Amino acid sequence: MAAKTIIEKLGILADAAKYDASCASSGTSRRNAIGTKGVGSTEGMGICHAYAPDGRCISLLKVLLTNFCTFDCRYCVNRVSSNVERARFTPDELVRLTLDFYKRNYIEGLFLSSGIIRSPDYTMEQIVEVARCLREDHGFLGYIHLKSIPEASPELITAAGRHADRLSINIELPRAEGLRHYAPEKSAATIRKAMGDVRSGIDENRHARQSRLLRRARPPRFAPGGQSTQMIVGADGSDDRQILTSSTELYGAYRLRRVYYSAYSPIPDASADLPPVRPPLVREHRLYQADWMLRFYGFGVDEIMDGATQGMLDPAIDPKLAWALVHREWFPVDVNRAPRETLLRVPGLGPVAIGKLLAARRHARLRLDDLARLTTSVKKLLPFIEAADWSPGSLTDSPGLAARLAPPAEQLSLF
Repeated sequence: MAAKTIIEKLGILADAAKYDASCASSGTSRRNAIGTKGVGSTEGMGICHAYAPDGRCISLLKVLLTNFCTFDCRYCVNRVSSNVERARFTPDELVRLTLDFYKRNYIEGLFLSSGIIRSPDYTMEQIVEVARCLREDHGFLGYIHLKSIPEASPELITAAGRHADRLSINIELPRAEGLRHYAPEKSAATIRKAMGDVRSGIDENRHARQSRLLRRARPPRFAPGGQSTQMIVGADGSDDRQILTSSTELYGAYRLRRVYYSAYSPIPDASADLPPVRPPLVREHRLYQADWMLRFYGFGVDEIMDGATQGMLDPAIDPKLAWALVHREWFPVDVNRAPRETLLRVPGLGPVAIGKLLAARRHARLRLDDLARLTTSVKKLLPFIEAADWSPGSLTDSPGLAARLAPPAEQLSLF
């Protein structure tokens, strides 16, 4: 069999990487570009797009070092028993490919993961070598996100953190029993220990950089973009309450920047106990909305799931609106007097709009026209607020309010 070209490898390994959702580039400062034209492939395979907090769309080369794997996780298309075409980059090939794409302004960084080859330590050494070579040998200033292998030694995880802007360690499944059943070679305890090591490294680095004694010789940054994880949804039968409870524990214990939810994709020759079809995309979408409520709106899991049926979020209505309809005693809220914590509970109001609202009401009592300039969701606000020229009256308690405010089933707009 003829050896594969770099482009053929890229086609295989970029496609294999699409199952990893934890590809994000927020949480770190933007680096300067190399600034010189280069040569390389003009193919667009492997380029994904993520969004920074300021709204910039950032392009990343998202690829696996290899899709060979010695593990046999039953939900994974790259498991050792899977009959898929295999490929592997050498570190040098991947470095050259990244630099070619970067110099041509196709990408602003690299997202690198891998299957397990030989051993977790050997694989992690290869991943770290790619990042080290980019940073130290080529002066690469772009964004680097490395997928860490939990079973690798802490020293290798530390080395990865020195070169990467962000590290991620996949929790895989929401419950430890699900992991034992579908991926017996992996351990929930090992994964969490690795997350704890990364958190310790980030905390220690931050404290050292803030120390007055080290101001003149600050240590190099360690994963300044923090760490994230991915959770597969719909593979092991976990309900939404269990998923959100697990996410809450992860955010609290390891200060994760983000938990990503990836709907399980049926794979060839799958086990009979795995779902034959992908869960509805709207379920993944509702989990992201609920996750946002946990992180930025001050809600707890019990509040979000209050009124839920069989531990599942309502697919027909966003969870914040669902909570408001169950707790109508909170409303209407006076937008000219309510504190920020109460305003965050109003459907249609988010942190950005509330910040503008709080600033504007210092100068004048707000009317509906004023709110229309602050948010695009005035129609959604009407049953839940009072303004200088508006009171909802009986609209707040209207029995048909859910049908009036819920979007069509195919619509996936954010709240």
